[in-house]
Amino acid sequence: MTKTIRPRSRKVRILATLGPASSSPEQIAALYEAGADAFRINMSHGDQQSKVGVIAAIRELETIYRRPTTILADLQGPKLRVGKFADGRVELVKGATFVLDRSAEPGDATRAELPHREIFAAIEPGARLLLDDGKLVLRVTEHDADRIVTEVIVGGWLSNNKGLNVPDVVVPMAALTEKDRSDLAFACDQGVDWIALSFVQRPEDLAEARKLIEGRAALLAKIEKPSAIERLEEIVEMCDGVMVARGDLGVELPPETVPPLQKRIIEVSRRLGRPVVVATQMLESMITSPSPTRAEVSDVATAIYDGADAIMLSAESASGAWPIESVAMMDAIGTSVERDPTHGDRIHFTVTRPDPTTADALAEAAKNIAETVSAVAIICFTASGSTARRIARERPGVPLMVLTPKPETARRSGLLWGAYPILTKDVTSFEEMVSKSKRMALRHGLAKAGDRVIIMAGVPFATPGSTNVLHVVRIVGNELNGYSS
Repeated sequence: MTKTIRPRSRKVRILATLGPASSSPEQIAALYEAGADAFRINMSHGDQQSKVGVIAAIRELETIYRRPTTILADLQGPKLRVGKFADGRVELVKGATFVLDRSAEPGDATRAELPHREIFAAIEPGARLLLDDGKLVLRVTEHDADRIVTEVIVGGWLSNNKGLNVPDVVVPMAALTEKDRSDLAFACDQGVDWIALSFVQRPEDLAEARKLIEGRAALLAKIEKPSAIERLEEIVEMCDGVMVARGDLGVELPPETVPPLQKRIIEVSRRLGRPVVVATQMLESMITSPSPTRAEVSDVATAIYDGADAIMLSAESASGAWPIESVAMMDAIGTSVERDPTHGDRIHFTVTRPDPTTADALAEAAKNIAETVSAVAIICFTASGSTARRIARERPGVPLMVLTPKPETARRSGLLWGAYPILTKDVTSFEEMVSKSKRMALRHGLAKAGDRVIIMAGVPFATPGSTNVLHVVRIVGNELNGYSS
């Protein structure tokens, strides 16, 4: 049985994390109908086998709704943790001395194991160590190859295997652990569309993941380390997409610095033509409440006004009590913000100057012509997806219909601002390009008789990187006559 969902009017995409509250085929379909445009699978939780059915259920949506689906697999990354304590937990008192060492003996109130050799080599006196998501703060006073002596700056209770953050130094750790390599291979074998790499510190961190992916998925860099900010433009240039991972970023940096950094990451990503996702705690209260706080609604709206391609739900949709309502709320906020008459001006505060290429010049022109002639859609033919990314970067005020013969291109386009990807056979002539564009616009409800649409493509057809045609056409209304739906 097939169903139809009309193209969403909002341009910002919603990325919903799946988990215990939302992993059945029925729940995934409900999230899709509520407004989810793409789905995140968190590889930190559960085993690989448990993900097989979830991925299959997402792909089944393509049969039900006859639309490409988008899956992002989020790798855990190198988690830093302290060891275990003899009594399960200890209290660290402000001003006390606390030692982290390489001994596997259970810890106490004076010491604990730190099973990460790389930290001992990189740490410096004066550096901070943050424990349990920043709840406890230590400052290094001295160190050698086997011991790090610290003073407790902010005390509290510390229990077994709590996380450790090292915000003040670049730790020379590989961005991929053995678990990540296994999860990456599994995700690519399962045909996911995006791989998210956690705790990126430098551009070089992306190289191994890129090599292992072998073109089978797009690579997204999660910006959650202060060291990544220092080389932000280089990192963005090396990846296919970016996530503003505000959770860990807010642990390692003062909270008040995160909002301007969010704006900076969005600006750099947009300028360099990479889709950007804003994530973490966007509707946090909806984990337990059927409605968000007004501050959370404002936070989501701010990301949309900044021009983010996508906004993400984490625990709200993965393990919360109101997953469908969380997605519906995101959808409502996005729709409301984009109806604001000032929205178009605000998202263009970021200047995205075109590169000196024909494709970039035509993408900018398509946006401007759409506004001038009141076109209702921009339609692009693309094999690699680069034309769609160029147009999406300009943030046109009309939907972007992405026509492609490649399933992987259609699916990866699901994180692009305003994109409505359709899998279809390629065209071989100018006349076929125009007629197919008109039919698709009518068939999918993006246009009606009398409307204008803008078409972008490359001649010769089916040649990647040859975008050189921009054409404006008017829909007559009878283009579907003689064609089955």
